[in-house]
Amino acid sequence: MGSNWTLKDAEAEFITLANAAQDGEPQRVAMPNDGTVVVVSAAQYDLMAKRPKTFIEHILDFPKLPEGMDDFMDFANRPQIIPRDVDLDE
Repeated sequence: MGSNWTLKDAEAEFITLANAAQDGEPQRVAMPNDGTVVVVSAAQYDLMAKRPKTFIEHILDFPKLPEGMDDFMDFANRPQIIPRDVDLDE
């Protein structure tokens, strides 16, 4: 029957339809009055339904610094680097 089903066939062969969807093959079922529905596995549905992360969520998901590296980004206590004067007229 492939991946296109009538509603009557889909009802009669639901296990076959569900197994094919679970194996990663989306199954189309023609409904009597409203076109077509598609049956997919829960894993495929979860991927499709997942919204992209916001910028803030992405930043908050960034890995934390390892233990003992708290002062790694302590800019206040870094040695001051003073640039030397350069004569650009020569």
